Amino acid sequence: MLYNLFDYFKDLMDFPGMGLFKYISFRSISAFTLSLLIGLFVGKKLIYKLAGKKIGEEIRNLGLEGQLTKKGTPTMGGVIILIALLIPALLLADLTNIYVLLIIVTAVWLGAIGFVDDYIKVFKKNKEGLKGKFKIIGQVILGLIVGLSLYLSDQAVVKIPSAKGSTGAVAEVVSQEEFGEKISFFSEEKNTKTTIPFIKNNEFDYSLLSPGKGEAKETGGWIIYIITIILVVTAVSNGTNLTDGMDGLTTGISAIVGITLAILAYVSGNVIYANYLNIMYIPNTGELVVVLAAFIGALVGFLWYNSYPAQVFMGDTGSLAIGGIIAVAAIMLKKELLIPVLCGIFFVESLSVIIQRYWFKYTRIKRGKGERVFRMTPLHHHFQATDVEALIKFPARPMPEAKIVARFWIIAILLAVFTLITLKIR
Repeated sequence: MLYNLFDYFKDLMDFPGMGLFKYISFRSISAFTLSLLIGLFVGKKLIYKLAGKKIGEEIRNLGLEGQLTKKGTPTMGGVIILIALLIPALLLADLTNIYVLLIIVTAVWLGAIGFVDDYIKVFKKNKEGLKGKFKIIGQVILGLIVGLSLYLSDQAVVKIPSAKGSTGAVAEVVSQEEFGEKISFFSEEKNTKTTIPFIKNNEFDYSLLSPGKGEAKETGGWIIYIITIILVVTAVSNGTNLTDGMDGLTTGISAIVGITLAILAYVSGNVIYANYLNIMYIPNTGELVVVLAAFIGALVGFLWYNSYPAQVFMGDTGSLAIGGIIAVAAIMLKKELLIPVLCGIFFVESLSVIIQRYWFKYTRIKRGKGERVFRMTPLHHHFQATDVEALIKFPARPMPEAKIVARFWIIAILLAVFTLITLKIR
C-alpha cells in the first residue's frame, strides 16, 4: 500500500526517504522487522486472551513423554502468524503484482479453512474438526485459482537465457547492458516450463506430456500444469499440517524453507543473477522477497512463543496456511519439482503416515495381525514413542522432544543448502 502510494505521488511530491521504497532490499528488511515485532506484540496479547477464554488444545493420551503436560495450551495461534504476515505485506509490497496477490489470497484462504477446523475442534468439542473432504475441496479450489491466474495474467511470464550455441524457433533476443555486461535472453514468453534439478538444460515443459500438436498441445500442457499445481498445494499444506506435532517443529522448518524461497525469488527476479546461474529469469518475482521476508519474520515472532515448552500452538489455522504459502511460492518460482528436497521433512512425514497405514492393512489381511513399520506416525513421534513393536527399532531409547526438534531443524538446513546448490549442480 505504501509502495503503491509513494509510486503514485512520486511526480507530485518528494521528501527525504521516499525513494527508499523503490528498493526491494529496504522493503524486505522493513517487512521482516515489522512482522517480527507484530508477532511478538500480538502473540503476547492473543495468548493472554486465548488462555483467559480457555481455548486450549485437547490432547489425546498416546503414551508419549511429556504429552499430557501440554493439555490446555492455547491453540489457534496461527492467527498470530497471519496477522504478522498480512499487515507488512499489505503495507510494503506492490499490491498490483500478481505474485504478491496470490500469496495473500493463499494465506487468507487456507487460514480461513484452518480456522474453521480449529473452531469446530475447540468450541464445538468435536475432535475430528472440519471433514477432510471439505479441506481437500478448499485446497483444490485454491490450486485452480493459482493455476488460472498464472495462465491468464500478463505478468506471469519467463525469459530463458540464450546459451552459447543454442538454437531454436525463438529468434528474438532481449539484451540488457548492466555493469558493463551484455545479458541476453530469449523473448518474454508465457509457458508451462519448470525447473528440473540436476539436469544441464534444466527446463521441463509440461506440454511435452500432452498429446496433439499446436494449440491443442499447448492447452493440454496448461491443463496438466494446473493439475500439478493442485496436487502440490494439497500435498504440501497437508504435509505441513502433519508435521505440526511438536513445539517449534513446523515453525522452525518453515522459516528455513521461507529463507530459501526468498533467496530463489531474489535470484530468479534479478536479471544479473539469473544470467550468471543460467536459470529462468522470471520478471516481477523479486517482489516476492518482500512478502517472504514478512513470512519469515512472522514465523520467527511466533517461534518466540511456540518454542519448547510452547505457550501456544498454531493449529490448522497456521499449518495449512504455511504449507499453502510455501507451495504457491515454489510454483510461481518454477521450483515445484524441488519441493521433495526443500520440504524433505514434510515429504517424509507424509510418506511415513502412508507407509504405516498401508503396511498395517496389508499385514493384517495377509497375516491376520497388523504390523507397524514405525512405532508411531507422523515420523517425529516414532523417535518419541516407547514400548511399541515396529520393524524399525532405532532409536533404542526415546529421545527428548527438544532434541528431536533441533535435529529436524538441522536436517532442514542441510536440505535448504542442498536445494540452493542444485542451481549449479547439473
